[in-house]
Amino acid sequence: MRVVALVPGGIGDQILFFPTLDDLKRHYPDAQIDVVVEPRSKAAYRVSKSVHEVLTFDFQDRNSLADWGNLVGTIRDREYDIAIAVKQNWLVGLLLWLTGITTRIGYQGKGAVFLTHAVPFKSSQYAAAVYHDLLQPLTIKTSVPELAVNVPKTDIDWAEKEQKRLGVHETGYILIHGGSGQLSQAKELDKIYPVEKWHQIIQNFQDKQPDLPVVVIKGLDDEQFVRSLLGSSPDIKVTAPDDIGKLAAIIAGANLMLSTDSAALQLSVAVQTYTIALFGLTDPAKLLPKNDKFLAIESPTGKTADISPNAVLEKIWGG
Repeated sequence: MRVVALVPGGIGDQILFFPTLDDLKRHYPDAQIDVVVEPRSKAAYRVSKSVHEVLTFDFQDRNSLADWGNLVGTIRDREYDIAIAVKQNWLVGLLLWLTGITTRIGYQGKGAVFLTHAVPFKSSQYAAAVYHDLLQPLTIKTSVPELAVNVPKTDIDWAEKEQKRLGVHETGYILIHGGSGQLSQAKELDKIYPVEKWHQIIQNFQDKQPDLPVVVIKGLDDEQFVRSLLGSSPDIKVTAPDDIGKLAAIIAGANLMLSTDSAALQLSVAVQTYTIALFGLTDPAKLLPKNDKFLAIESPTGKTADISPNAVLEKIWGG
């Protein structure tokens, strides 16, 4: 059986889709599962254990009819038996119909007329459960599995060496992901927490737990954020994993992860690290499973920046 899933969205969206892919593979172990994702999200599948091939298509670009036609041709040439569309979109539905794939699964609503099976879109659920509903037409009625990733051994080895370089392999460490990349700022996403507030949290932590180092994740666009944080908190340590496998491995070794809404947050859930997540407008119930390991702090105003450091510290010390 050959299956293709069209999964628009960022890396965090892909990780939330992993349980659906994993459950599909568990029920149909001989199935070949491919995905079509945006170029920015291809890296997520370095830590997927269920996907055979990753195809890329920029769903958000202003694609011409020729671009869509090329995608139809690419999918048709692979002779898939089943297609799964993750987004409610009439154009994607039409695209799947044009491929001639026999079984076409998606959500009720836009484009459903082109599908052979349409399931209810229950958006109030945890996002991974929303995706998992797409397996119902395949007689998979199980509850959604936990998020899980398959970290390559080379990345685990890198993380062990990195912990030794940072001097935290024996002490353990608190990990901070600030979500301050230029991409978030450019799109005006409310996922930024001010440096001065991170400093207050770090200072309090170092006062109470001076022997437990604080490590900050430095992403590609985080140069200014990390420089500012070092200016106010010079004793922090910095790690810069250059792929998602290394990032997952360094998160897995942490005692506690502090994060804004990001792909790193979903990795932290997947590797079962104790996590405190800061949310602005997003409903935490949609992005975090019900588990005492994962605690959410919601902004009183809808802006992540308005969460007080004391609210974060209360979660840290009070659990």
